[in-house]
Amino acid sequence: MNFNKLLSSFKQHTLLKITTLNSIVIGIRLIVSVFIQNLLAETIGASGLAKVGQIRNLLGILTSTASLGVFNGVVKYTSELKEDKALLNKMFSTTFLFIIIGSCLSCLILLFFSNTIGNYLFGNNDYVFIIKLLAIIVPAIAINRVFSGVLNGLSAYKKYAKIELFSYLLSSVLLVSFLIKFNLEGVLIAIAIIPVLQLLVIVFVFGKTLKKYIKIKDIKLNNPYSRGLLVFMIMSLVSTVLLNFVEIDIRTQISNRINENEAGNWTAMLFLSKNYMVFSSGLFTLYVIPKFARIHNGREFKSEVLHIYKTLIPLFGIGMIIIYLFRNIIINVIYPGFDSMELLFKWQLLGDFIKLVSLVIAHQFLAKKMLISFVATELISLALFYGLSMFLVNIYGTEGVVMAHFFRYIAYFFMVLIIIWYSFKMKKIN
Repeated sequence: MNFNKLLSSFKQHTLLKITTLNSIVIGIRLIVSVFIQNLLAETIGASGLAKVGQIRNLLGILTSTASLGVFNGVVKYTSELKEDKALLNKMFSTTFLFIIIGSCLSCLILLFFSNTIGNYLFGNNDYVFIIKLLAIIVPAIAINRVFSGVLNGLSAYKKYAKIELFSYLLSSVLLVSFLIKFNLEGVLIAIAIIPVLQLLVIVFVFGKTLKKYIKIKDIKLNNPYSRGLLVFMIMSLVSTVLLNFVEIDIRTQISNRINENEAGNWTAMLFLSKNYMVFSSGLFTLYVIPKFARIHNGREFKSEVLHIYKTLIPLFGIGMIIIYLFRNIIINVIYPGFDSMELLFKWQLLGDFIKLVSLVIAHQFLAKKMLISFVATELISLALFYGLSMFLVNIYGTEGVVMAHFFRYIAYFFMVLIIIWYSFKMKKIN
């Protein structure tokens, strides 16, 4: 009887179902990632990992600029308008105009400034061909981003899990094959063409549903959605683009002030962090943004936030404690020879924990298009991260960067908490 009640409760608990399914996907990803990261560490070394970090950051920038940052807007509007096909089609006609503009601009910048970009990222022009390859792939990056937004807006978490898993496994096979055949150059090429592979997987798994919801007769600006998507564009450019620029510059500063191997150690720590933080990113877009978009008072918001915290925080916290306790084993297994990474774990994990707690409530900015609040908190947060990193790296070396990461999110959490509390208070008064 108790088991039946537990099973029934689980079936009705959307967040728990998404979390469980997401955990299975992330678990498989982590196992595969251990193998790949170990292979990269032993084959291309710390300096090679630093270069991989640079190209991943450039890809992160293109993910935003190629689509003009419409992803979260597509998630929000698809969630709200999925029952109204006429309005949904108007939104998509505007969306595709945005990605045409974003793709063209991104492509032209990459082609005309490929030498400058290559020199900025790698300190030489040895990898300019990668920049030009990305210019060709830009449209696929943009379309992939929009289709992912539809998937998340519909909260199709089972299909999302399937696409994530297939994409990651195929991408891993591609990366390993290119690494074995072409070494570092092969890895960079594989990373550049992975978005095309991801797009093919989305179309294969999710194609029928996409056809059902995306029916575009003409591509034009529809004022309500152009203004709405413009808000999300600004948000994305401020957060995603600036963050990737900051990471690129910090990695360059570590290389210049200490050495390229230390830049590789920090990049390895970031790779680990981003692997386990993927666990939360799917939940934010599949559950949090659609849910917050439908909440209109402080009491409901507080109740939902506590519900998310109770479900998510214990799981995430236990996972982080396990990672910290086994940090030396993780280094020896995944990154042999990267011994100085051990100093980075404490601050990175603490920072990531506060980041998760902060981002849950900060997604209210995206759900409600609170542009000024979002931009202000992001700019202050990034400025703190960059400024503290530049200051602390001179005192503590690479450890100073992860310390800056922790201090940044402490400040960010209190900023977001105060702004959201004040916004609900003002609504109550009005």
